[in-house]
Amino acid sequence: MNRREALFSLGSMAAAGGLASRAGAAELKGFPKQTAMSADHLPTPARSGGGFQVLKSETDQKTVKAVFDRLIPADDFGPSASEAGCLEFLDDQLSGDYGAGKALYLEAPLSPENEEEIMGAPQFLSTPRERYETGLKALEAYAQDTDGAAFHALSPDRIDEILTGLEAGEIDLGEGVNGQAFFELMLQNAREGYLADPLYGGNRDMAGWKMIGFPGARYDYRPYVDRRNEDLGLTPVSLIPND
Repeated sequence: MNRREALFSLGSMAAAGGLASRAGAAELKGFPKQTAMSADHLPTPARSGGGFQVLKSETDQKTVKAVFDRLIPADDFGPSASEAGCLEFLDDQLSGDYGAGKALYLEAPLSPENEEEIMGAPQFLSTPRERYETGLKALEAYAQDTDGAAFHALSPDRIDEILTGLEAGEIDLGEGVNGQAFFELMLQNAREGYLADPLYGGNRDMAGWKMIGFPGARYDYRPYVDRRNEDLGLTPVSLIPND
């Protein structure tokens, strides 16, 4: 499965769920007032202005961009991860509860064997924000040591080679960094930024949703649930309130 197919696989789940219709299906307009969310329940939009809050280093920004744009490169299907706002999405997430690991158990004792068996993933005592801080520095140091150049300055083929090695667990980044787990974290966040609601800073112009044919955050799909494997032709809708 290549990078673009990895994203398409997520879109296929939506199609399997019945989000398709006959050509020319009528599009619903408006929504029942009783379904509206109050201001207290609206999602918190991505912060705007003021530049990066966590990825403040230009080197860190260029490293993440180099990684994300190899995981999701620009092609005929859509823009690259950075063009779709995935760096802004990541920085915003790392600056909040996600970055602080508010939903994670971060206490000792650390029992890798139990975590692998029960949860299917290793346990970390560091937050996602801390993992990026140490992981990006280790990745840059690895590039400098092995290639004598900054990671972002390497050729696309060499970057792919390093990412492939990280994914396979064949590259040791040292400094207590689990290279394979760090690769998986970056891949997960790149996907999230490309496919999340634009409210959160990524999926700019709903490029990810348009690519996979996802109609967006519509309040009601009942008219479409029994219509499968047909293109609805619906314009994606974001959670962002319309002014």
